[in-house]
Amino acid sequence: MRIAQVAPLWERVPPPAYGGIELVVGLLCDELVRRGHEVTLFASGDSISLAKLEAVHPRALRLDAAVKETAIYEMLQLSRVYEQASEFDIIHSHMGCAALAYANLVKTPSVHTLHGIFTPDNEKMYVHARQQPYVSISEAQREPRLNLNCVGTVYNGIDTSTYKFQEKPEDPPYLAFLGRISPEKGTHLAIEIAKRSGWHLKMAGKVDVVDVEYFEQEIKPHIDGKQIEYLGEANHEQKSDLMGAAVATLFPITWREPFGLVMIESMVTGTPVIAMNLGSTAEVVVHGKTGFLCNSLEEAIAAIDRVPELDRRACREHVLAKFSVQRMTDGYEAIYQKIVAERFAQNGHRRSSTPLVTRPV
Repeated sequence: MRIAQVAPLWERVPPPAYGGIELVVGLLCDELVRRGHEVTLFASGDSISLAKLEAVHPRALRLDAAVKETAIYEMLQLSRVYEQASEFDIIHSHMGCAALAYANLVKTPSVHTLHGIFTPDNEKMYVHARQQPYVSISEAQREPRLNLNCVGTVYNGIDTSTYKFQEKPEDPPYLAFLGRISPEKGTHLAIEIAKRSGWHLKMAGKVDVVDVEYFEQEIKPHIDGKQIEYLGEANHEQKSDLMGAAVATLFPITWREPFGLVMIESMVTGTPVIAMNLGSTAEVVVHGKTGFLCNSLEEAIAAIDRVPELDRRACREHVLAKFSVQRMTDGYEAIYQKIVAERFAQNGHRRSSTPLVTRPV
């Protein structure tokens, strides 16, 4: 099958450090190529992929201070994608609602993964294009009131072979927090949990421009380098080591997280997750087996003492069974086949001579 994968331009694919969407797109592209598909990745020019790369800019936009209007490059990329639409069997967009204005203008079907959340503004575009095929990354992410054409849910996956399993946490013990340093990720709550429980906390993550004030006012004053440590933005190996050696990873989100890769990245190293019971967390963490789902800070603090009850190997096995890149790719292949078959039934032809692949989901 000839597949176009369309990634955001802000980060390269895969990202050198933080970047959940770009990590997922990179893994999906490479696995599809390994399975014999002809994949074209539309992404920043510094991306690294087994797929054929097409770029409208040589590097990730966040690395280029000369770029002032990022939306222009997004429009250039989507124009290039849809001008070549007849060369593909399906176009898979990871661009949120940005591709919707183009998708109805061509015969080639598109599918849109909903990586983000719905807002009062973007809902207008989603409703306008509600018949386009959408894929949610968790059941909790869906908004039935919008009546979108959701054709399936595919959980994000990771390359589990690149994460080291650690039989036991490091001594002296500590809690880990990893992710964007932002109010919705609950960095301030992780600090409060650590302070109220007396635990050592190690944090890593990037600070976006919009969150600099939050970091300076709510986070930085608590960083003492002893009980509360901030390690900066972590690369893949550093993330694996940081979470793998921890007693537990804190995930005290304050919003309806659509998925949360940090949870599966932690569990695959053997480290349980203590998460707020919001958004997708109940679909990712098995309460009392791979972590704890909490409804208050008091419950999160109490959960720390229960972590020794959990089997670290069970945490890893849960991810291997449910959140591998192979499982994710199986899900997307099945959806591609369904959409292309429906379009073939409508139009009476298919562009590619490459056979469709059927795999169990």
